[in-house]
Amino acid sequence: MALHLVADFDLRKDALPWLQAQRAAWTGAGAPGGCAGVLENNYESLRVLNVERNGNIIYTYKDDKGNVFFGLYDCQTRQNKHLYTFEKDLQVVSCSVNSERTLLAASLVQSTKEGRKNELQPGSKCLTLLVEICPVNNVKVLKAVDSYVWVQFLYPHVDSHPLPENHLLLISEEKYIEQFHIQVIQEDGNRVVIKNSGHLPRERVAEDFVWAQWDMSEQRLYYIDLKKSRTFLKCIQFCGDENFKLMFEAPLDISLSDSGFKLVNFGCGYLQDQEKLPKYPSLCVFTNRTGSLCVCYSPKFDSWEQITYSVFYFHKGYSKTFTAALGSAHSRVTKGITFLNLEYYIAVYLPGHFFHLLNIQHPDLICHSLFLTGSNDVINTLPHSPLHSLSGSLVLDWCSGKLYRVFLSQSCLLQFLWHARPDWEKMALLHCLLACGRDPQFVEAKIIQWISENISACYSFDPIQEFIIASSYWSIYPETSNMDTLLPYSSVLTWNTEIPGITLVTEEIMLPLMKVHNFKSYWEKLNANLDYVKYSKTHLHYNNNVVRREWHSLISEEKTGKSRSKVYVRNILDNAVKVISNLEARNLVSEPRLTPLFQEEDNHQRLLVGLMVSELKDHLLRHLQGVEKKKIEQMVLDYSSKLLDLICRILETSWRKHHLHPWVLHLRASAAEFAVFHIMTRILEATSSLFLPLPPGFHTLHTILGVHCLPLHNLLHYIDNGVLLLTETAVTRLMKDLDNTEKNEKLKFSIIVRLPPLIGQKICRLWDHPMSSNIISRNHVKRLLQNYKKQPQSSVIDKSSFSVEFLPLNYFIETLTDIESSNQALYGFEGHDNVDAKFVEEAALKHTTMLLGL
Repeated sequence: MALHLVADFDLRKDALPWLQAQRAAWTGAGAPGGCAGVLENNYESLRVLNVERNGNIIYTYKDDKGNVFFGLYDCQTRQNKHLYTFEKDLQVVSCSVNSERTLLAASLVQSTKEGRKNELQPGSKCLTLLVEICPVNNVKVLKAVDSYVWVQFLYPHVDSHPLPENHLLLISEEKYIEQFHIQVIQEDGNRVVIKNSGHLPRERVAEDFVWAQWDMSEQRLYYIDLKKSRTFLKCIQFCGDENFKLMFEAPLDISLSDSGFKLVNFGCGYLQDQEKLPKYPSLCVFTNRTGSLCVCYSPKFDSWEQITYSVFYFHKGYSKTFTAALGSAHSRVTKGITFLNLEYYIAVYLPGHFFHLLNIQHPDLICHSLFLTGSNDVINTLPHSPLHSLSGSLVLDWCSGKLYRVFLSQSCLLQFLWHARPDWEKMALLHCLLACGRDPQFVEAKIIQWISENISACYSFDPIQEFIIASSYWSIYPETSNMDTLLPYSSVLTWNTEIPGITLVTEEIMLPLMKVHNFKSYWEKLNANLDYVKYSKTHLHYNNNVVRREWHSLISEEKTGKSRSKVYVRNILDNAVKVISNLEARNLVSEPRLTPLFQEEDNHQRLLVGLMVSELKDHLLRHLQGVEKKKIEQMVLDYSSKLLDLICRILETSWRKHHLHPWVLHLRASAAEFAVFHIMTRILEATSSLFLPLPPGFHTLHTILGVHCLPLHNLLHYIDNGVLLLTETAVTRLMKDLDNTEKNEKLKFSIIVRLPPLIGQKICRLWDHPMSSNIISRNHVKRLLQNYKKQPQSSVIDKSSFSVEFLPLNYFIETLTDIESSNQALYGFEGHDNVDAKFVEEAALKHTTMLLGL
């Protein structure tokens, strides 16, 4: 099942056994009427009424006499409590209890069974009562009207001590909302009564609305009113005191004028009618802690072949309207569309028809959302009972009386990733797993395994690149808000491929008009998102363009002998040391790596790591106002460490899979070594285009495997095109480990001639071979003669000082000897104490002998 439902409460398991025990005890004590089995026979009357902010659940049932029983399940202690019993045959419209469990508000109507008399006040259809229940005492009538009324106690964000005043919302079918202020006092010890119950202060909160939704967790009221045939969404925030504030109003391009009156999340009374759901539009508001604000809307069904719904991403400034094919026309829709809040995603589904996961943090590209249509295992295992999203991850199945926490199933999504065929499904699933995975290390390991097996299976994007960017992003995303505007989320910038079965229309929308000026928590983040949409003209996503220019500049200066400020370079290298230390500290608990990385200085990669740290830190300091510098510095270290760690883990997974050992070169390359070399080449390709750093030692290992796996002409082609980099460590290793067979001599010479002069001079000393001596001699002669000016010399050469009578060579050697004796500074050839004219003469003779085959 794609949706993993974790039951927090089950009415039949958590409440029914207690009720049966209570009834049995009551009957056993000799109380008249009923028996222990009556409740069992009337269990169909047991149902959930409301879920309060603290998680407590109010439920009701009728006994054999028609008396209405109210019970409460405490989610913390997992205990049940009897709240009150109305000894009349009534139907419950709505019910709520205050946080101290001293007051119960209930809205009831007369029973619809034949033969029952009207037991409410004459002339009224709905009776709203306020009951003192600590202990059971007075009952006050708040409303006795012909329209339905719903009730909801406010739960202020104050938990340290009970408040002397309670606040109760009354929502009327006549399209107004009132707030009652109820003061309580204690009498005779613990007895709690209503103060001045004859006159309870009240005020209008909203009126002339056609739709309202209650957010129990955040204590917010969303409602829609119609102004001159335009639809406006408004939000009221209830505070810890009796104050409430209108936070915003936003125009909605939808039509609700003929949809009647509808409430969302104000409990579930007997008016709930699931069979009529497809006939009415669905509308709900979702938020999350990052400051997102989404409105999901599905109009009335007008076709059995397709369904249309819209999502208004107010925090992004646009809406998207999706039209999904339902398949054959004869497959009629009997249930309504379901919207569920999954924090970073919204699940939209119709059992048996389609399942969509909409990315609300990054909804720009359709490939970052998942769209499944038709018949498959994911769609066929969706819950068929309608689920109602309460707040956050809480959902309630009114029909069965079960309260769940809903998550995306890691195992299901991973399984589907392995079997996904289109690239858009692979992309969407990868992002779903990284954003919603409950065990990031486990999910990353499984994705790395999938990448290793499907390295060439994606054509529209690079899976290594996408994984590195997305996983690094999510590693620090929870640290602060606005990260989605500052850090890259994906390596894919555009997506033009259509997804079968889905039609998408994107439109700009008017932003919400904020009605307050001082913002805290969620509202501060929402306002920051809206300001970004209004004022940001360019994308603020970090990229490595500046790092690329600076790194090339430093490398160029190194080659030409110029030097930047030593303090500047040292600070850059210190940044790299911090990143590597941070990476090693985070991996202390994991098993040691087999891949021989981080075993050499590799200053070029360390410079790249250090430059990225410096530039990323400056980028975040510019745009993250109000965040401590130390926190930003740690975030940058964590981000950079994560990036390097992911590369190491991809390589380590492949290394362990193929049972390779460090620094072992066999006589003949194996298929395992070819596989590891291939994945290292793909890692290099993925990081190069984004100019991301690699772990020090990566190029050395890559080059050694390349030497072992590739024919010489392919190897040289890779080297000349920059795919393989000849590091000093790699070449040194090759010079020492490879013998001087004809094949290896050709390889060594081809490599040496491609080395920079300074490194080449060092490497030649490690190769005891005439060819190496020849190269050393050439470099020595070039150095001696670069500033040489011919001086008059005697035409007579002392032949006794030469071993061979070969006039050109003798003359040349004498010239070198004169230069060496006249300029000792030039003779001090760096790293070659034994190189002199005599060495050059011997090398020349050996080389000539070798060429002549003597």
